[in-house]
Amino acid sequence: MALQSMTGFARQALQHAGSGVGNATGEVRIVWEVRSVNGKGLDLRLRLPSGFEAVEHQVRSLLARTFSRGNFQATLSVEFVQSETGFSINQALLEETLKLGAELQARYGLAPASIDGLLSLKGMIDQGEIHQDEKTRAEIEASIVALFGKVLDSIKEARQQEGASLYKILSSHIDTIEGLTQSARKDPSRSIDVIKARLATQVGLLLDAGNDLDETRLYQEAAFLATKADIQEELDRLDTHVESARKLLTIGGPIGRKLDFLSQEFNREANTLCAKSNAASITSIGLELKAVVDQFREQVQNLE
Repeated sequence: MALQSMTGFARQALQHAGSGVGNATGEVRIVWEVRSVNGKGLDLRLRLPSGFEAVEHQVRSLLARTFSRGNFQATLSVEFVQSETGFSINQALLEETLKLGAELQARYGLAPASIDGLLSLKGMIDQGEIHQDEKTRAEIEASIVALFGKVLDSIKEARQQEGASLYKILSSHIDTIEGLTQSARKDPSRSIDVIKARLATQVGLLLDAGNDLDETRLYQEAAFLATKADIQEELDRLDTHVESARKLLTIGGPIGRKLDFLSQEFNREANTLCAKSNAASITSIGLELKAVVDQFREQVQNLE
């Protein structure tokens, strides 16, 4: 499953054709604009035109089925397309008037009605509001929801494209973390002879510092120094976290929270490495490790 970032933008428009009533041509222009940014959970700020509140539940459900994280802002615009003249002829009234006029002409020998005369009749020119029956309204609402689905598909594609870039960046950071861990393992300061010499020096300092130090206390201090000098556990845990991170990247999908947790674990081990270090070279590696982990975590915040 592909990785996804949490940022994206998409705009989709649709011309819904229908039967015109009043001064409308029957066409409705529907426009969705949707953008998403980073978020701890899934949230939607929805702006709907008056009269279209009924689609909110379907829109929110569709979003929840498509994404698991991100702050979304969606704006719907619905425009009823008017005829070019801004009004229309009442066809039913016109036909009835012409029929009646023909009868009057035949009966009384009257002259045919003029266009001006016909258009001046009350109700012949319709400039009323747009009216919709339940069927038309349901069709428009269905088109609105369907278009929202297409917008989400576009955003998903954009988020996946950015996710592919994040995959490369995160993989590179993991490689660097692994490389630094291996450098710490092979560091000359971790050789047995060097460690023995360092411990001997430290124990000697303890003996010089306290002539009344009893044998038991001396052993305790020496054991503490030996434990503090051992960073094997930290290095082993770093290797385990590297392996886990790689597996998550391979699996893909909404893994942002899991990688964020691993980034905290990476940071914990890097801090411990620096705290335990008795060698400048290990301290330097630990500081480099902390810097890479910070970069890793910063990029993870963009993942779904």
